[in-house]
Amino acid sequence: MADCEMLAKCIFFNDKMANMPAMAEMLKKKYCRGDNSACARYVVCKSLGREKVPGDLTPSQLDRAQKLMG
Repeated sequence: MADCEMLAKCIFFNDKMANMPAMAEMLKKKYCRGDNSACARYVVCKSLGREKVPGDLTPSQLDRAQKLMG
């Protein structure tokens, strides 16, 4: 499968994880390369719009994403 279309502009990876490339790659493999439906940031972005994705939301916080979407 292709990389997530949001990856190039993802604030989490490009800002928050910039100094942790090994950890970022591990997370990208899990959340961004292939099925990205488990990525909290992707789910909120697709549901509410990119501007509604909290800067501190991590890909693993799917429970928080669900609360944001009501």
